[in-house]
Amino acid sequence: MRILITGGAGFLGSHLSERLLLEGHEVVCMDNFFTGRKCNITHLLDNPYFELMRHDVVDPFKLEVDQIYNLACPASPVHYQHNPIKTTKTSVMGAINCLGLAKRVNARVFQASTSEVYGDPSVHPQPESYWGNVNTIGIRSCYDEGKRCAETLFFDYHRQNQVDIRVVRIFNTYGPRMLADDGRVVSNFIVQALQGQDITVYGEGQQTRSFCYVDDLIEGFVGLMNQDQVIGPMNIGNPGEFTILELAQKVIELTGSKSQIVYRPMPEDDPKQRQPDITQAKAVLGWEPKVQLEAGLKKTIEYFAQQL
Repeated sequence: MRILITGGAGFLGSHLSERLLLEGHEVVCMDNFFTGRKCNITHLLDNPYFELMRHDVVDPFKLEVDQIYNLACPASPVHYQHNPIKTTKTSVMGAINCLGLAKRVNARVFQASTSEVYGDPSVHPQPESYWGNVNTIGIRSCYDEGKRCAETLFFDYHRQNQVDIRVVRIFNTYGPRMLADDGRVVSNFIVQALQGQDITVYGEGQQTRSFCYVDDLIEGFVGLMNQDQVIGPMNIGNPGEFTILELAQKVIELTGSKSQIVYRPMPEDDPKQRQPDITQAKAVLGWEPKVQLEAGLKKTIEYFAQQL
């Protein structure tokens, strides 16, 4: 197949590009390089089945493709709060442009949504049926509401125009090719530990997250895209729940760092709990994460050690 990945030079997009090329597909990688990086895909440029297209998903585009993975959007608070209006536009206009293309060429289209649609959840763990507890006017709203609106558009295009959609909700993911300055907790802690800086934990570090290694996540993507039982939304993430403090301690242990843990006030609208209910993914795809946190962290630390 010929497959378009918007945000194809990003953290997830570059791993997905590799995975699809391995299966023998043609991959068109579209990126405006706001958070994507050429170094993530340099090793793919000589592959005759890989095509790089510098383009912003907010602007219309025409291509002949069989499948579309819409991954384009800054996904860490540092980046999506840098230009919040642009973030909302990327989610909403990007979805409209991908759906319009899918309708025109009769392609299946995949939306990378997020666990952020659940906001600061009052239900734990979060099943796909939970509608969320989201602040519409906070500093994270550009991302949370942008992704919620994108989901709405996907289902409306499906109902009104019979567009063939798949929607995934991604929980915290980590691994090689994360950006060192993205402000996400795993990359933050690893960079701080490797550089011998204090490790910053917000609040008392008792808020929880579930960390999924990138290879597991990509398997979930491909599994959801290529089955005909459900259109989603489907949670893909690791249900193993860790406190932020536990993560900080594990990173210090694995890096052998002398870093100290320091505590800072909690940021606005930071969710206190985040854990996916993956019952649906297990039942429909036979999917569950295989890479344990320690093994995944070791690979990620190795990557950052080479970058810094």
